[in-house]
Amino acid sequence: MRFTLGVESPEDLDIRVIRSISGTIRIPELGINIEPGPASESYVSNVEGVLCRIEDVVGMVTRWDDEPPGSIERAHEILGSLRQVRLGELGITIIIEDPLGNSAIISDKASIDILTPEQAEGLKTGEIILEKDELPNHFKG
Repeated sequence: MRFTLGVESPEDLDIRVIRSISGTIRIPELGINIEPGPASESYVSNVEGVLCRIEDVVGMVTRWDDEPPGSIERAHEILGSLRQVRLGELGITIIIEDPLGNSAIISDKASIDILTPEQAEGLKTGEIILEKDELPNHFKG
């Protein structure tokens, strides 16, 4: 499933968001892609909560000394844009794609699309899958 929501006003910050461990969150206007990994956690929040999670991670970058050139400036740029979103001065699009269909945006404003098998196959699920050939000998049966 793919859920798409245009965030255009401070009222949109209250819209409920459910992100499962297999959900990918994208904010194209800010160049943000949050893909699931093995340590991914699911959560139920709202749009503002998602933005707070992003701010926390991006904020860490601003405090590191060994980042590549331009990373800290880019982090400050993203933080400024997120502040504008909260004030209703900047509109963004939040997209959640989930190949397992367990994530959602709960709002009449959100559009819902079914992913094609090819689109779903291209997404990460956060699961660790080992092929039989990749297993150590003592695990092969």
